[in-house]
Amino acid sequence: MENLAEKVAYLKGLQEGLSIDESKPEAKLLNKIIEVLDDMASEVLAIIDTEDELQAQIDEIDEDLSFVEEFLFDEGDWDEDDFDCEDIECPNCGELIYLDADLLEDDEESIVCPSCGEHIELECEYGCDGCMDEDQE
Repeated sequence: MENLAEKVAYLKGLQEGLSIDESKPEAKLLNKIIEVLDDMASEVLAIIDTEDELQAQIDEIDEDLSFVEEFLFDEGDWDEDDFDCEDIECPNCGELIYLDADLLEDDEESIVCPSCGEHIELECEYGCDGCMDEDQE
């Protein structure tokens, strides 16, 4: 199938080759129709590009979901060492929250509790203000 933009370009060339008298109402109508077709082709191509991007994101989400499904529903196939996470208890509501260990290493000072919505201050495991002393490494 030919590209829409190529088809509209062909129509423009065909119109120019016909040597239509531009002063006639038919010529003005034909020009406007081709202009609208060109705009529509541009919009359709933009939609197709967006659809391609969304499909790529859906494919990534599907892969991630497959991983989660395997973890949740395939008993005994996963070792707890497969995930690097920490758990903390929310001081406001007492809910246990599981965090990706990388989040704790990313200089995040606080997170929002998914249960109560309150901010929870994250503390360094070494008791300092978010940094690790050179001698503690």
